[in-house]
Amino acid sequence: MNVLPFLVAGLISLQPWLTSTPSDEPSRRVVLPQVDVMIDAGHGGIDGGTSHGDLLEKRINLEIAKETYRQLSHKGLHPALNRNDDRAMSDDNRWLKIHSRHLRDLAQRKLMADELAPKMLVSLHVNWSRDSSQRGGLVLYQKNDQSKRLAAELQASLNHLYQVEEKPIYGKTYYILNRTRCPAVIVEMGYISNVTDRSWLTSSKKQKEIAAALSAAIEHYLLMGAQSALPSSGAPAKYMN
Repeated sequence: MNVLPFLVAGLISLQPWLTSTPSDEPSRRVVLPQVDVMIDAGHGGIDGGTSHGDLLEKRINLEIAKETYRQLSHKGLHPALNRNDDRAMSDDNRWLKIHSRHLRDLAQRKLMADELAPKMLVSLHVNWSRDSSQRGGLVLYQKNDQSKRLAAELQASLNHLYQVEEKPIYGKTYYILNRTRCPAVIVEMGYISNVTDRSWLTSSKKQKEIAAALSAAIEHYLLMGAQSALPSSGAPAKYMN
């Protein structure tokens, strides 16, 4: 199945690298760079995610996702962003013939990641709890060592920012974690139900700090992976190609 037309619609941030042709023209070869990380901005469009009054999770996810993309690009890495506006990913999914908008959304995110084959997928979300004192970031991982190591890096970075001591957890029931081929994690960036976290998640300055914590962890994960792939000669470490 050729999903590239949907990738063009969803990966606006890759337009300098990605070209496609209308469906009535002959298919052409599409050349993509090696993507270091697919940033999955959770929810969007009709799906607002969790909320507090008029504040919707989808907007927070998008702003921090775009800032994380900018910071990773500045570091010389190659990130991809699966939405850079308030779109519902289910609207881009014209190939899965089921009624569930939610499953079409998730399947589209998974398919885009599979098509680009990034070194990792980081799905950004915002948490909610009945206990309004609950705060800080929380990272969920797949049942594999790479995902668990990535989650540990991200959790440590967020713990340092929030000054909490959370541990990453196995996300056993999550579609993205169960279906995505590359190492993947879900990052709950803070609690919309907590007044302090909410002020951080909606502050431009704090959004940059959260993005910086995420970017630093992603960069360190890639660096450690590159070092482990080096021969025993002690040559300088470089990022994986």
